[in-house]
Amino acid sequence: MGIRIPNYHFVLTILLYTLPAMASSSSAISVSIYDVTSRSVYVQWSKVVGAMSYKIMASPVTSAVSSTFAVYNAAIIMGTLNNLLPNSNYTVTVEAMDKDGVILAHAQTLQLTAPEVPIIDKAYSKLSNSITVEWAEVTGAFSYLVTAQNGEFFAETIVTSSPGTVTGLQAATTYRITVRSINSAGKSQPSPPRQAETVLPGPLVTVISSSSDSLTVSWELDSLAESYFVSVMRSDGQGIRWNQNVTTTPIIFTSLDPGTIYTIKVHAWNVDGTPGDDSTKNQITRPVCPSDLQIIFNSGELEATFTVTGAEATVNYTVNLSSENDSINCTTSVSPCTISSLQCGLEYTVSLAASNDAGSTMANKTWTLNSVPCAPSGISIMEDNPGNLTVSWSNVSLAEYYVVFVKSDDGLEVHCNTSQTVCYFPAECGFIYIMSVFAYSKVGQSPLGEILNYTTAPCCPSDFSPAYVSTDTLEIVWTAVRGAEMYETKADDGTNIILCNDTATVCALSGLQCNTLYNVTVYSYSETRGSNTSCASKMMTTAPCSPEITSITKINVTTFMIQWNSSSSDTMYTVTARGDAGLMECTSSKTSCALENLPCGETFMVSAVAIAPSGTSLPSYSMRLETDPCCPSDLAVVQVTQSVTNVSWSIAPGAQTYTTLLVSPRGQAKCHTLQSHCLLGCITCGTSYSVSLKAISETGLTSMCTYHGYSSSPCCPSGVKLYRLSNSSIRVTWRASSGSANYTVNLYGSKGNFTCSPNTSISYCDISDIQCGDVYTVVVSPVILEEPQVSFCPQKIYSVRCSGSSLGMVIYRGKRSIS
Repeated sequence: MGIRIPNYHFVLTILLYTLPAMASSSSAISVSIYDVTSRSVYVQWSKVVGAMSYKIMASPVTSAVSSTFAVYNAAIIMGTLNNLLPNSNYTVTVEAMDKDGVILAHAQTLQLTAPEVPIIDKAYSKLSNSITVEWAEVTGAFSYLVTAQNGEFFAETIVTSSPGTVTGLQAATTYRITVRSINSAGKSQPSPPRQAETVLPGPLVTVISSSSDSLTVSWELDSLAESYFVSVMRSDGQGIRWNQNVTTTPIIFTSLDPGTIYTIKVHAWNVDGTPGDDSTKNQITRPVCPSDLQIIFNSGELEATFTVTGAEATVNYTVNLSSENDSINCTTSVSPCTISSLQCGLEYTVSLAASNDAGSTMANKTWTLNSVPCAPSGISIMEDNPGNLTVSWSNVSLAEYYVVFVKSDDGLEVHCNTSQTVCYFPAECGFIYIMSVFAYSKVGQSPLGEILNYTTAPCCPSDFSPAYVSTDTLEIVWTAVRGAEMYETKADDGTNIILCNDTATVCALSGLQCNTLYNVTVYSYSETRGSNTSCASKMMTTAPCSPEITSITKINVTTFMIQWNSSSSDTMYTVTARGDAGLMECTSSKTSCALENLPCGETFMVSAVAIAPSGTSLPSYSMRLETDPCCPSDLAVVQVTQSVTNVSWSIAPGAQTYTTLLVSPRGQAKCHTLQSHCLLGCITCGTSYSVSLKAISETGLTSMCTYHGYSSSPCCPSGVKLYRLSNSSIRVTWRASSGSANYTVNLYGSKGNFTCSPNTSISYCDISDIQCGDVYTVVVSPVILEEPQVSFCPQKIYSVRCSGSSLGMVIYRGKRSIS
């Protein structure tokens, strides 16, 4: 680096007059060497109190040369000893003296001087940034300081011997050159200077190869240059070397080898004929481009592979494909290169360039590469007639023919080859067809283009039929059909339309009119195609309307005529009577029928239904039919008293109340009751009665029931008396009632019971073997053949005494009620 050279005289002056005083606290003095040159020593010492002057002296250690000294006043603490021998050892002494010259203190040190000053033999420049210096070596120096200075700029270097080179200089610049020798003591004074100028710098050279056999060399001109020297040769040393001295730029070298590296050197000559720095460039010439290119096109991947015949490993080859809208390339050496993602439907122009660091060389011809045709666009599918599909598309450039592939969702695939832009295919209902169209040329098949799905209309249900028919509902069922996602069932009677939508294969058309003819159609529906409106219809009739019963007429006790209104033809009617006794039915194709053999005492709900080929109507509203109550199956008449009879009977179905009537020529007895028995008073004994009973229902229907006649029992005798015949016998007498009758006498006492039955013509009865002194109850009752004894005749109580002799005397005690 550059530094300033110090001015030693200026520094010394500063030391002599401006350094601060060094005070000493005692009479001791110290000495040190400040600097050393080849012939001088700079000595520094400390002040001594009372000293008026200082004497310094250098005495050679081994030489016979006389000593050198100098004296300085008390204000000086540094001094110089000159005229010394270079590279010599000296004893340096400092003495402090008072005003009388008496030595107050002294000190000494041993010091070597620097080597002798070198003498420069020559200084010259071989490079624009350095100067080389040569000198004679001096004794005692083990290194040298070489300095080059220009104005305030300087550069220096330390070397061990001659020559030495100073670098970091500017080109074409004059420098002042000095050399100083160095030993352990220090540096010598600079040598006598020499002037030296750095050479011209190397030109800023540019080399290009504009062709495979030429190089163009150019540089920037230097105003200090008188001329230029240019040389060109192969870097491998083969061939010849071209040399040229020129004053202008550029210069072109031809007839060179292609693809070869050349070394180019250029330097400038100054006016003195001194050559400047060499500027060296290595430049390769452009390669020769082959004219044979192998092209393999992969139509499936839309890529092309290129192989250069005669390719060299040191050369890169670029294959460029250009079309109207695009340009792509690939670069390789000896291996093939591949260009992918080519565009379909394009014709590419293929060019080849060989390149190296110098540039590229184009082949002398081009090639043509046709890509595969693009996939057809504008594909449309038409189904003008059910079952026939027309597929059409737009024409494609480079296409020679087309193939249409059609695959149905059942796996069946068909295709069509054509040079036109339309194809025809048969189609079935309910299928999804997947279609793709490919264009073909000699190069290959187009890429996969648009894939179209076309769904044909869903098939129509043809086997639909009514599974259930009622007056207002048609339940239609059918088998699922292909392609249908939903079904719409429509019923049309010419005035109203009923619709039913469902995904199931059953639909209930409700809210219809009874006994009405409907045009029924089941349409299939898919989300893609909507409804298939070409489905056929069927005629269906709802069930007949419900008949309305207008009247129920009683023909006899067990037969009723039922009449109704009808609005249907070709219809059978069934009338049903439902009750606890079961079902009773009658059937007719007209508007009436008779229910026969209905049981008594029953209530029926009567309804009618109409039955036609289309179905059965709902039942009509029911009407109540009630038969007459039954007659009791059992009836019994029991005489309770002489004038009261108890009539009882079994419960009669349908009857709520009963009226019982006993009738004789002498009058009648009647009662009305809810019970199954009745007491009838005012009965005449010994009288024949006719017996009848009326059973009455809750609604007032009646049944007259007639039974066998009833005869009341004979009348009880009157005037019953008891006479004692002896102490052990009694006679009972009475007055018989009108009419002939047999009687029975019963005598009840505490000591025994007695009975007698006299003949019909006798109105008394004797009873023997009784005990007197007892109380007897006497009952005389008429006897009815094969009937139990009458129990309602009055009882009389008598007391029979044993004392006295009068016969026939008994005491009457009274009557006892009938129990």
